[in-house]
This record gives sequence, structure tokens and C-alpha cells, in this order.
Amino acid sequence: MIRLERVDLLNPGQYFACCGLFELAHRAETGVTAHFEGTHFVLDTSLELGALAKQVEAASFVELVPSNATSSPQHLGGAFDLRLDWWSDKSLKPWAGTMRGGRIARALRTQLAAALATRRPLDHAQVVLDEEGKKVEPFYFDARRGSNAQARDVGFSTDAIAMESLAVPAVEFLCLVGLQRFRPRVTRRQRVFEYSTWAGALPVSLATVACAGELPAAATSTFRFENAFRTDQRKHKAFSPAVPVTGDDDE
Repeated sequence: MIRLERVDLLNPGQYFACCGLFELAHRAETGVTAHFEGTHFVLDTSLELGALAKQVEAASFVELVPSNATSSPQHLGGAFDLRLDWWSDKSLKPWAGTMRGGRIARALRTQLAAALATRRPLDHAQVVLDEEGKKVEPFYFDARRGSNAQARDVGFSTDAIAMESLAVPAVEFLCLVGLQRFRPRVTRRQRVFEYSTWAGALPVSLATVACAGELPAAATSTFRFENAFRTDQRKHKAFSPAVPVTGDDDE
């Protein structure tokens, strides 16, 4: 059994990171199920978290269209055989078109095992470096990062003083994986989405339906977030903190 404790369900990055971990476990072992217990996420599996992370780091990870460094589909090999290309849906993609998605993902992946070895992997923040030792900006799935992304929020420009800002590798990489299968429900508002937690152990095929709020019998709570612009130029976005959805909400 793998158990992630104290998941912040108001952080869409953490929620979809749980889904990404589920996806990886499902591909590495048959018969895996998962569910939420309050703010805990539980995977019913014989796999150990550290061993799974090492499998991910050891697997091949390549750009399928090398000439398109910014938005090429990616492929995670080994036991996972997972194609990642969901970001063709630009309404959900937070990072800018000039950011090299493969470079970011590879850098985050190299830190995954170390992050998952910590007591609170979804809260483990660090400076992330690429193969050349250069700092890598995250995808901005983590709502804690997005809320402080603009210079006016922190009082100064971090780029101007070469400040080494922190990212959460487990959230950023696992969320990238999770969103391939687990897609939030689209609302009537542009770039606004909803996701639901579920009770009771579900296989991945049903959990993805529950995530979108289409399995009412299993749903426990629903949350709404925005893929919001974080710069005045309206090119760069970030997942905003979510809010609980009540029965009175109408989207």
C-alpha cells in the first residue's frame, strides 16, 4: 500500500499529482486501485513508493518530435509505455509556448525519487536544475507557485536579481503524467475546470470518470480552479488555488 498523507485538495497540482502516481502504479502493476480518505490518497498496490520512483527515473523519456522542443509529445518508456501529449489542449496548458516542455520534464524527473523519499513529497520544494546545471522553471501546476508568480506579488522581480526560486518536483512531474488520463470537467467559463475526489477503491478506468464528476455514487467533494493568466501579457498561466463547489453553484 502507498499512502500520501495530508494532500491539499485545494491545490489542483497536488490532486492531479495523486492521479499521476495512480497512473504510473497502474502501468507498473496490474490490479491497482486507489481512493481518497479525507485528505489522504491511498493506492492499493504491492509496489513501494521508492521503487516505483526509481523505475520512472530509469525508464527512457524522449521527445517524439525533436524538432519541436516547446510542445513535442513525450514518451515515458520501460514498464510504463506512456505517451504524453495532453497539452495540445491549450485551455489547460499553463506553461508558455517558448518554454521547452521536454527539458522541464526531464529535469523534474531526475528529482522524483529523492522527492518521493521525503515524508511529505507533495510539499518537498527545491531548486531544479537541468543537465547543464541551469535553473529550470516549473510547469506552474502547483497553485502555491502560481499565486506568487508575478513581480508585484513578491515586491520585486526575481529574474532581475537571479534569485533561485523553488519548485516541487513531485507535484510538477506527477501532475504532467496525471493529466494525460485524468481530465477535469470543463465548465461554461473559459479556462475554468472542476475535479472530484472519490471514496471506495476504484480501478483507473473508473477513477478517471469519478475525477470528472461523472460517477456521482463515488464522489465525495468537488473543487473548481482556473488556469489563470499570471502575467500582464496574458501568455503565461498557472493553476489557481481551487474552491469547493457547493450544491448552489451553477456552472
